[in-house]
Formats: sequence, C-alpha cells, structure tokens
Amino acid sequence: MAPITTWTGRDATALRQASRMSVTTFAEHLGAARRTVAKWSSQGDNVVPRADMQAALDTVLTRATPDVRERFAVLRAMGTNGAAESTKLPHTGQDADTGEDSHHSSDSDGDVRRRHFLRSAAISVAGASSVVPVLDALVSLRQTPATVLSVQQLSRKVVAVKRDYQACRYERVLDQLAMLLPTLEPATVGAEGGHQMQVNVLAAELYHVVGSVLLKLGDRAMALVAAERSTRAAATSQDPVAVAASARIMTHALMSNNHDDQAVTLAADAAGVLDRDTGLASTDAVAVYGALVLRGAVAAARRDDRDTAHTMLEEATRAATRLGYDGNDRWTGFGATNVLLHRVNIALTLGDAGTAIDIARTVPLEKITLAERKATLHVDVARAYTQWGRHEQGLNALRTAYEVAPEEIRCRPAVHRLTNDLTHLTNGPMRAAVVDFIQTAGIPK
Repeated sequence: MAPITTWTGRDATALRQASRMSVTTFAEHLGAARRTVAKWSSQGDNVVPRADMQAALDTVLTRATPDVRERFAVLRAMGTNGAAESTKLPHTGQDADTGEDSHHSSDSDGDVRRRHFLRSAAISVAGASSVVPVLDALVSLRQTPATVLSVQQLSRKVVAVKRDYQACRYERVLDQLAMLLPTLEPATVGAEGGHQMQVNVLAAELYHVVGSVLLKLGDRAMALVAAERSTRAAATSQDPVAVAASARIMTHALMSNNHDDQAVTLAADAAGVLDRDTGLASTDAVAVYGALVLRGAVAAARRDDRDTAHTMLEEATRAATRLGYDGNDRWTGFGATNVLLHRVNIALTLGDAGTAIDIARTVPLEKITLAERKATLHVDVARAYTQWGRHEQGLNALRTAYEVAPEEIRCRPAVHRLTNDLTHLTNGPMRAAVVDFIQTAGIPK
C-alpha cells in the first residue's frame, strides 16, 4: 500500500472504520480529543488533521494488521466519508461500528428473551459471568427476594456495597447487587412515614452503584438504564441532594454513550438547582455540587471545549475551598485533592499529556484514601506517558495501579485498550515486559 502523503478527515475516518473502532475509542487510541475525531468524520475531505495527528495516523496504519489495511484500502477506494457510517465492510456482512446507539424494535417475546440477550451481551462486554444476575435483577424488578429487609438493614447493606465499590472489589459488589436489587420494591412498599423518603434515597444510591460498576465493565447501555432508575428514585424522595447525586451518575452514563453536550448541560443545570434549593448549607450539598461540576468539566473536555472545562474546574476549586477538607460526603470523595485528580484527567483528555504528568506530580498521594481514585490516577498517568511516547514509565504506572486495585485493572475496557496500545507501540524487551504484565494481571487480550 502506498503511504498517505497528507491525511484528510475522510482518510482518518476510513482508517477508524477499518479498525472497527468507535469515535471515542479511536480518539483514545490516537491520544486525540473525541471532538477532533468526530470533526474528521463530519467534514471529510474539508479538514486536514494537524501535524502531530498526521504522524499518529501514520503510526496506526503502519502497525495495522493486514486485514485492517485491506479494509482501509477498500474504504478509501469507495470514497467513504463521515456521512457513510452504515456502509457494509467488505467480506464481513456487518455494519461498521459508529460508536453511536443503534435503535432496534422491541422484542415481542418479553423478559425471557431479553434476559438471554443481556446475558450474551454482558459476557461479551464485561467478560464476567457474575454480572448476569445483576442484569436479570435490573430488568425483572418483581423477583422475589431471598430476604425481606428492614429500612435499617437495607441502609447498612447499601453502605457496605458503596464501600466495596470504592475499594474496587467489583466481584463482591456484583454479588451484593444481585441480592439487594430484588429487595427494593418490598422495602418501598413496607416503608411508612419518614422511612419512605429514606428508602427512595437508598434506592437511588444503590442504582448509582449499579450504573457505576456497569460503566467499569463497559456495559454502557445498561448503565444508562441504571442511571435512569437512580434519577427516578431520587426524584421520588424529594431530597435535593439525592436528586443532584443521581445526576452525577446520569451525567457519567451520558458521557459513556457519547452524549457529551447533554452531559455538560445536565451537570451545570443540576448543580445550579442544588445551589438554589439548598444554598449549599450542608457539607453533603457542597460535596455533591463540587463533584457534579467536576463531572461537567470532564464532559466539556471530551468535546474539546477548553473554556468551559477550565471554568467548571475553577468552580469546583471554589467548592473544595468552601468544604475545607478531603472527604467522602455522600460518597463523592470530593475535596481539593479530588479536583487535582480531575485536572490530570482533563489535561489528558485535551491532549496535553505533559501537563497531565506535571499536575500528577503535585498530587498528595497520602490524601487519596479511596482505592478507586488512586488507581484511576495511576491509569491516567500511564495513558499520559503512553501518549508522550514514554512507554516504560507508562507500564510502571500501570503496575502501580494494579498493586492498588487489581480488579480495577483487570476489568476496565479502557485499561485493556491501553495495554493493547502498548503491545503495538513497543518491541523487544519492552514489549515482552508489557506482555508479561498483561498475563500476570489477568487482562483479557
């Protein structure tokens, strides 16, 4: 195949489609902003990627498998552009992956057939059979629980599953969720007086965990279902802090489904309503407000909106100053250190790998008490070093993340993509070290 002299948006889109990557996955693979890759798709020959992206595209094509290179050549010859996302790939009989939601008709055979589909999807996406009972419980809300829990018992168990999630004990979380989800309806029916609001808040928090762990496992569609359930339960509770907290998981789920504009809007609106309704008079309200603004900042960075991202970061900094400590109010893990962690992630998302590493060096690790947050920081550092071409440091950061939270590294699709990138970007002893780490950590190939 002749080399590409100058890449256009059409060429880049053909390479993405030939690689069978979504817009978001291809952006992460290149170290580009998602909005940049989406722009290539929409503008085709009318846009020419900048010099560093030209080089990155050259590298991806050079390292591509023969099948990918063959598909790329065919797609270019066909004149594929960003508008032809549904074009059939040659010899596959499948649609190219656009990274967008597909719309299918409802299944007339009902829950049984739907659960069979979810089982297959969960195993292929998450690679963990223990997620299947959770999906069953999520789509079949009238299952008979093994035990009917009192409000106090339900509260204790929700606290326990929240703690396990933040400690990255995901297999244990899945087991608990499968048991707890069927208890929500009888607990709600049996609650009286002031307990009714408490049960609804607990339901919102439990569905929040469901959405969060499904996002970790890469099941974006069902995470959105769980987020909607959290939002509905929180609204029923009429607790403004619970409503805002549920908006956090909805914002995250929207982002995972590539709805970044809606995520920014939701985060900003929900934070504004929380401020109006509570005056941020409690530490819970301040923490949830700050965490929401941070989530909006990440969504803004994903659409390459630097101004909004930095404006929201500064607002989160003010909230952290108002709070005055690094805490875990309403399970947010919010505080000044958490803002720093998000600054690292946002710099990385905007393509500023060097800036991300510089900020990461200023993070006081001793103040990060949650394993999930500490592991995420090290993964972000690994991604930054990999973007920067410093593969040994990237692998070392991944090793540290694995020491902190093995299940976080084993289960996350983002980590799987990163290790796959490292195997393609390295050779000789360095590549052997990457392969050894993948095998030791139990990361799926």
